[in-house]
Amino acid sequence: MTDSLFTLIINGFLALSGWEVSASLLGIAYVILAARESQWCWPLAFVSTLIYTVLFWEGQLPMQALLNFYYMGMAIYGYLLWRKHGDNEDDLPISSWSWSKQFLFLIIGAVLTIATARYLEAINVSQNPYLDAGVTVFSVMNTLLMAKKVIQNWLYWVVIDAAAIVLYAQNGYYATIVMYSVYLILAVVGYISWRKLYHQETV
Repeated sequence: MTDSLFTLIINGFLALSGWEVSASLLGIAYVILAARESQWCWPLAFVSTLIYTVLFWEGQLPMQALLNFYYMGMAIYGYLLWRKHGDNEDDLPISSWSWSKQFLFLIIGAVLTIATARYLEAINVSQNPYLDAGVTVFSVMNTLLMAKKVIQNWLYWVVIDAAAIVLYAQNGYYATIVMYSVYLILAVVGYISWRKLYHQETV
């Protein structure tokens, strides 16, 4: 069993698409620059998600293709927002949400996840509709928090990235699994970095 699993993993890595590897590396660079509050994280995110949109569409993962298409739009929005505030003294500050806002965020996400998952079940297009829907819904919502520099976005990414690793493992996207594993670590680093900056800004 162990040898079979090891062989499966090795064969999976040997079959990796060069486009998937490129998209993964760009995605990792995006998170590193985002943790440093660099507006140039967004152009990298745009190219990475453009590649993933095509890959997931061709791989018959429509929800993930739509998610990455959304990411493309958010990359443009995030760049324009960060550039607008970065070009003048009115820099976009890191903010922190209250517990009530976070609770509402989670409730809305849960409701949308259940509704989306039931739809996926009805049309029978996903092997794991609730995981697929949850990753998609909360990624969409949390990207907006990141663009607005809400510090809690990094904590949500830890959970989302862990769920995404399971989802992509089921579909054989090995380079993407590595990318999301790095994302998970960088989400912790990003939170620590932004928390220090947040305390500096509020002093």
